[in-house]
Amino acid sequence: MMESRSENESESESEMGIPYLFRCPISLDLLTDPVTLCTGQTYDRSSIEKWLSAGNQTCPVTMQKLHDPSMVPNHTLRHLIHQWLLRSDSDSNYYHPLIASDSDQYPFISSLKHILQSHDSTLEDKLQTLETIQILSPSCHARLIELGFFQLVLQLVFGAQQNLKLVEQALVCALKLLPHCSLRPLKDMFKEESVELDNFVAVFNQGTITIKKSLCEIVEAISSSLETKELCAMLGNNQRLLQGMVLLLYHQDDSGASESGIKAMSAFCSLETNRGNLVREGVVDGLITYLLWSGHERQNRNLAMAMLEVLLGLESAKQAVIDHPSGVNVLVKMVFRVSDDHHQGSESAVNSLMMLCCDSVQAREASICAGVLTQLLLLLQSQCDGTAKTKARMLLKLLRSTHHV
Repeated sequence: MMESRSENESESESEMGIPYLFRCPISLDLLTDPVTLCTGQTYDRSSIEKWLSAGNQTCPVTMQKLHDPSMVPNHTLRHLIHQWLLRSDSDSNYYHPLIASDSDQYPFISSLKHILQSHDSTLEDKLQTLETIQILSPSCHARLIELGFFQLVLQLVFGAQQNLKLVEQALVCALKLLPHCSLRPLKDMFKEESVELDNFVAVFNQGTITIKKSLCEIVEAISSSLETKELCAMLGNNQRLLQGMVLLLYHQDDSGASESGIKAMSAFCSLETNRGNLVREGVVDGLITYLLWSGHERQNRNLAMAMLEVLLGLESAKQAVIDHPSGVNVLVKMVFRVSDDHHQGSESAVNSLMMLCCDSVQAREASICAGVLTQLLLLLQSQCDGTAKTKARMLLKLLRSTHHV
């Protein structure tokens, strides 16, 4: 009886010692033949085959519909599990690098670097290695940066031979490391008329929505750092890149592409020269179109409105709003929105109308025709902050005095 209990306890402890990343999400047992689906999730072959043969057409973890039911053997994970089993047999205190302490990380991470650098590694090997890097413990990030992984994944993204699937996974890794490292590698990589700069633009314009969003995050980081101010100006002078970013504003879906574009271009606007370049590439029309579509979340509408306010410091942007058939109307609409309890976008809208109306009779007349007087009165009766109300009164006074209302 005692012997049986001891065996059960030993078996339980053994199961508890399996890193969760080595367990099949279906059976919860150690993966023996790991295969990866098109959703990026890995299962034991026998378990996922049973799931699919039962008539299921979704990924068990994500519940996404499987547009491609094929399974790709995950050789990298199989190799890691094999290493873990060998070490576990010889060392009961061994922990896998995915959950390991700093002293255990170096050999494992070095082997990952070798796979990414080797010309003998297949595309599949590199993809699986990048997926492994993405699930490493945060305690490994310092070691990854120390061994030059940030530069390495950037080279995979912007190198001469590009595979969009590889680029997508490499960008995920780069963004995981980005908050913890210097942007100097980016500054050193991109020079005027360099191959890497051309590749950046090509990858952005030809890449998937996921790639575009990831590159927008990198642009945002570049534009927000003094370390890469010159690079920000260089990218802001690239007509093809700006055109590609402006086009993101027309994505009226739930992909988040428009929002990523707005964040990146807002950061770009830290340099005045970039503002003028964006206006020339049609960003004002893009922002107006974005604001006209009511499906966006309040926070994102407010961000677009704030960006438009910044751009209206330029005469070319003012003229673009006045010339757009819905330009003034959309600003008036943003002055007061019943659905916006905090009216965070109201102040930007009022400021924008003030900039337009101070110099343009046409803008004043268009604003009044669009119902701005009613909007301002509603805003004054709302719970918005004192600054917004003060500016609303100023605009109201300007419009009333002009037209003797």
